[in-house]
Amino acid sequence: MTFSSYQFSHALTRKPGRSVAKGLRDGGTADPDPNIFEIEHAAYVAALKEAGVAVAELPPDEGFPDSVFIEDPALCLRRAAILLRPGAPTRLGERETLRDSLRRFYPKVLDLPEGGFVDGGDILTTEREVLIGLSARTNEAGAEALRPLVEADGRPLRLVNTPPEILHFKTECGLLDEKTIFATEAILASGCFGDYETIACPEGEEAAANLIRVNDQVFLSKGHPKTAELLQDRGYQITELATSQAARVDGGLSCMSLRFTPPKP
Repeated sequence: MTFSSYQFSHALTRKPGRSVAKGLRDGGTADPDPNIFEIEHAAYVAALKEAGVAVAELPPDEGFPDSVFIEDPALCLRRAAILLRPGAPTRLGERETLRDSLRRFYPKVLDLPEGGFVDGGDILTTEREVLIGLSARTNEAGAEALRPLVEADGRPLRLVNTPPEILHFKTECGLLDEKTIFATEAILASGCFGDYETIACPEGEEAAANLIRVNDQVFLSKGHPKTAELLQDRGYQITELATSQAARVDGGLSCMSLRFTPPKP
């Protein structure tokens, strides 16, 4: 079965709720404005569609303020979807809210066994492997429980360490194509990317590293001109999107959608 880590036919998103201001966050940032967040999220969904993705939009879930960040409770592979166990206790219930939606696209929806925790924001899928960054939200027990589920899908899983000051592995790295990863100096210094080609994020624009490749487009958060110029000079097509409100609750581009190509019957 052919597979691409950045070519997608479908995506799941969830609209931000009015309760989003109660979402988890590390610092003392201002509350997100639900109205502005809704506008920015709608532009994000429109960009997915413009990139050729069929988007299934789920309604807000006020019981889970962080549920707009739909990538964290699940992992979509080529043959199966896996319901993860987010590392924040307030987010554990989000996985069940996705089960029926994922069953629309996947004949196999699996559960990460109990005993550990994994956030989707710590998982970077490439053509040849699945990288999982250990972090405050993903522990070794969870990663090892995930290993047989991932490897049964046809690729090895490799554990790496996320620098302790970074919330999620993908907060500061993203896949540009099958052999190239864009990342901050903090993650590059760990040497975790081995023989992948890497592009270093310009100093002062570290928030730009949470980018995503969607078909022929690279989605990039607005406000990072040096990164935009660097990537355009490398031949990538850029779509710049506002993420000001997601950033207030430690979110970004990668975590606001589950992107996948459903398996053929």
